[in-house]
Amino acid sequence: MRETTLRDVAELAGVSPRTVSNVVNGYAKVTDTTRAKVEAAIAELGYRPNVLARNLATGRSGQIVVVVPYLDTPYFAELLQGIIPAARKLGYNVLVDQTDGDRQHEGELIGPGPRRFLYDGMIISPLGLAQEDLSARDPALPLVVLGERVSDGTFDHVGIDDVAAATEAVAHLIALGRRRIAAIGDQPYPTGEAAQLRTRGFRAAHTAAGQPVDESLIIGTTRFNRIDGATAMAALLDRPNPPDAVFCYSDLVASGAIHTILGRGLRVPEDVAVIGYDDIEDGRYSQPTISTISPDKKAIAQLAVDRLVLRIAATEPIDGVELRTPHRLIARQSTLGTGTRM
Repeated sequence: MRETTLRDVAELAGVSPRTVSNVVNGYAKVTDTTRAKVEAAIAELGYRPNVLARNLATGRSGQIVVVVPYLDTPYFAELLQGIIPAARKLGYNVLVDQTDGDRQHEGELIGPGPRRFLYDGMIISPLGLAQEDLSARDPALPLVVLGERVSDGTFDHVGIDDVAAATEAVAHLIALGRRRIAAIGDQPYPTGEAAQLRTRGFRAAHTAAGQPVDESLIIGTTRFNRIDGATAMAALLDRPNPPDAVFCYSDLVASGAIHTILGRGLRVPEDVAVIGYDDIEDGRYSQPTISTISPDKKAIAQLAVDRLVLRIAATEPIDGVELRTPHRLIARQSTLGTGTRM
């Protein structure tokens, strides 16, 4: 039996082969009526595009890849909920890859190789890669970086001002009269830039308030998850002079810390006030609800997609830019008490 061709679809739909190609590839605007005719013809004939041949001929796959360290982290899941529809509106399908922070795997994804035929560009939130690894990537790969990596001039970086955001979070605790404030989440190694910036903000808030920083209250973690928060909080509460507040570097860390505090028979925020980071949905429905730094995840997603598509379409190199998106502090029950109106 002869394989159905693009021309067969065009004849059945009563359009040109180019129109069918435009519908299949999503590269040009097509009226809803025409698109419906073409899609009906494709379904009736069982037409399947030769993706490899199309990619080789056009140099485009119609797909972008989003690379994150962990899919079980709500922040990244919520970010993907913004990226996928934004990319779809511009005619791109989204592939997703989880790296678990493995440097070799992340390096392979941004390096040259046959897998580059699978996608036209990449949005990546690297965890294992150092700054020099990003600079040594495949120069032909259109790239937008999330998280805390400074652009080397060849890719775009999208994110919030972590130092300013962390400073606001700790200043909020100080304004509430807390004087022995801990920080959970520091990562003092080359790939822990995001954590290091939040630590800088922690110190900056103390300095601005004229308060000394107790460095022993800055606790490191390997990840920003619940168990790290719970474990670190237990160690802090075991001290002779435990903290009366804690700044957590993610809402998951804050959730773990609150679990430990309540498990010890203490109250949040009366005995220990807690503020997190990321404004994940769980924090809005927990008991108590979690005060947090809320990045504008929709703005991050849209800006990342827009910049990537711009890079994909460019016929000449584009200078990399640093792009900041808004954030805000949301004070909830974990710092203001259960009488807070949400």
